[in-house]
Amino acid sequence: MNKTRLCLATCLLLASGSLLATGQDKQPAADAQLPAWEQLSTDQRELLVAPLRERWNANPTERARMYGHAERWHSMTPEQRKHARRGLRHWEHMDPERRAEMKALFQAMKPMSPEQRKELRKRWHAMTPEQRRQWVEANPPRPR
Repeated sequence: MNKTRLCLATCLLLASGSLLATGQDKQPAADAQLPAWEQLSTDQRELLVAPLRERWNANPTERARMYGHAERWHSMTPEQRKHARRGLRHWEHMDPERRAEMKALFQAMKPMSPEQRKELRKRWHAMTPEQRRQWVEANPPRPR
């Protein structure tokens, strides 16, 4: 059970990174070095876990997805985690139109073989913006 809580807490920390960054502006620089999880007080741990608990309880249909994300995160190497964080930051700064394109491409590529993916990427890069828009309209991303 501890492994599960650690995985879920890790996901919480990733998801709340912008919230934590905002909160750090209010603390002096001396408080920047917080202790390891094991040295946190019960209240500090609760503060970190509470938002995740609320999301978990409020979204029963999302629990399997949330748990799957936690398991995947736990199995990643530090380099893979760094790459995932970089991708998330990139995703957060995309405009909605570009996100729709990326969602459509990802969903179309997921069942493809590596060769088919390579071919679609090649075609995508050769398309004009108008052709890409038409492709996305013909292959819209599925809603979650």
